[in-house]
Amino acid sequence: MPADVPKYRPLERFWPYAELSEQPTDEELAALDPELQEALFGSQARAFSITLVFPQLDLPDFPRALELARAAAEFRETGRGEATRYRARFFSADALALRDLFQIVGVSDATEVLIDDRPVPFARELWLPLVWLVLAR
Repeated sequence: MPADVPKYRPLERFWPYAELSEQPTDEELAALDPELQEALFGSQARAFSITLVFPQLDLPDFPRALELARAAAEFRETGRGEATRYRARFFSADALALRDLFQIVGVSDATEVLIDDRPVPFARELWLPLVWLVLAR
């Protein structure tokens, strides 16, 4: 044993690191990717939804599209600059708003249509026209 006994005991924490909460906040949980959320917490019963994911588009009606997207049941903006993506989720009661937004951003092949947060075959060609039939009632 060394003869020199230290005069103080260092703390057991590292100084430059932020003290983060051990539990995520409600905002952090809401911002999780749906697949990650399902992997962490298991599948949860949710209502049927259609999500449009689209980039910044050079269209004259694009400000209106962002307004419609922000009014959706869930809206999230990710990325910066050219990598910016907008994600708007609509439930069956919001079929009219979904159609209005898709008429603006659907002209781009970069726009994705997700059914219950998953890409499915023929989402544009089959699923969306089925939702439009709800509007005919």
